[in-house]
Amino acid sequence: MRGPELELPAVRRLGTARLTAGLNRHRRLDLAAHRRVHPPLPPLDRDGLLALAEAVALRGRGGAGFPFARKARAALAGADRLGVPPVVVVNGAEGEPPSAKDKMLLARAPHLVLDGACLAAAAFGAEEIVIGVTAGSPGEISVPAALAERELPCPARTVCLPERFVSGESGALIRGVNGLPVAPTPLKGRAAHGGTAGVRRRATLLSNTETWAQLAIAARLGPDAYASVGTLAEPGTILLTVNRSGAAPLVVEAPAGTALGPMLDACGLEPGAGVLVSGYHGAWLRPLDAVGAPLSRAGLAALGGALGAGAIVTLPHDTCPLGEIARVTAWLAAESAGQCGPCKRGLPAAAESLALLAAGAAEPGVLDDARRALGAAQGGGACSHPDGTARFVRTALDVFADDLDAHLSGSGCGRPVHGVLPLPRVAGARLEVDWSRCSGHGLCTVLAPDVIRLGPHGYPTSTSVPVAPWQEHAARRTVNQCPALALRLRRTA
Repeated sequence: MRGPELELPAVRRLGTARLTAGLNRHRRLDLAAHRRVHPPLPPLDRDGLLALAEAVALRGRGGAGFPFARKARAALAGADRLGVPPVVVVNGAEGEPPSAKDKMLLARAPHLVLDGACLAAAAFGAEEIVIGVTAGSPGEISVPAALAERELPCPARTVCLPERFVSGESGALIRGVNGLPVAPTPLKGRAAHGGTAGVRRRATLLSNTETWAQLAIAARLGPDAYASVGTLAEPGTILLTVNRSGAAPLVVEAPAGTALGPMLDACGLEPGAGVLVSGYHGAWLRPLDAVGAPLSRAGLAALGGALGAGAIVTLPHDTCPLGEIARVTAWLAAESAGQCGPCKRGLPAAAESLALLAAGAAEPGVLDDARRALGAAQGGGACSHPDGTARFVRTALDVFADDLDAHLSGSGCGRPVHGVLPLPRVAGARLEVDWSRCSGHGLCTVLAPDVIRLGPHGYPTSTSVPVAPWQEHAARRTVNQCPALALRLRRTA
């Protein structure tokens, strides 16, 4: 592979390597190295591939965990109904900051992912394979290079998507593939059924990067060997991204059901003040619960958590938990598509309340306001973004209840915010308020109600507010029309 030198995620394994096989010896597996590491794929027809996916209980590894065989059958039924072949889509648009497993696979083992996609495309007679990657990621170079090396059962192409949290949502990805703005679809539809929800109105079989790689591993091993590790209900291995403060994240392959504590210990980490599992749409676990937590969907669900995309972050004792949660919540609010009430009002309101709590400047009722905003956000959004964000915040408020009480008392926890929870360094905008000029006219909240909120005395509740792309027009209009010239829009790098 030729091109600029990009940082590739480091890998580690607990037990036998499957998805990470060969990566201890190779920086990246080109086709020749891939063939030396992995045996040839057995040919599978339509029924054989569906039977294999059911036998190994293959589920999506992007977060929702939907059964692959059921999704494939729906896509095939949709293709038969429409009378045109389906489209196979690899979702590699990993917009989750704490997750790097899909980036690792596309950058270092792209042929394993393509094996799974090509296996399905051949068995199902697909019209096209589309691989969605994040613009500027290593996969933007690695995937086209891998496609050029191998024979394909049908045409294939790579589509680059912006580095945004919502880019990995299935509807947003398909809109991007179709040349539309990369945002969740306002009206729900199933890609497997085709129509406006599918790629070029075709029935579309979409799964994330790890799912396709797992399919290739299962095809080579067969159901029995595949299930020789993992749990009875969730056989095989899983990929986890373990984030380390001050160091690059590790992508770890481990048998499903491995306890979280020993896995952290193998990475040189401790549970700290709390452990976040499944990234910024996931749930926080208390240290004592985290140590014995089985890394499986069922095991984490029993503790009120979720496996999701397998992103894990431990929070050290020396950073302010509330400050960490507040900065991520503000980022999540700005990353929304702004297409529904929970994202336009609920998440920004919750983010602002958390910022006041973290700063120790909260007035009575602010915590209730935050909980109310989060409650309203759940279940009413156009996509899962409000629900996931609410889960992230609500579980944090429970796990870090003692720190929350310290901030509510006005004294605070006394710890600085070290920025342990990873966030991307991307350009954005902030609306800044000069309180020495502000006269409390209130025109700003009339012109930009989704950006500016007023406190009980009629003044903005915050001096610096992150502005999402969909909010910039209203924010700019507010700056231009402020009678006191107390507002300005600042770009950040």
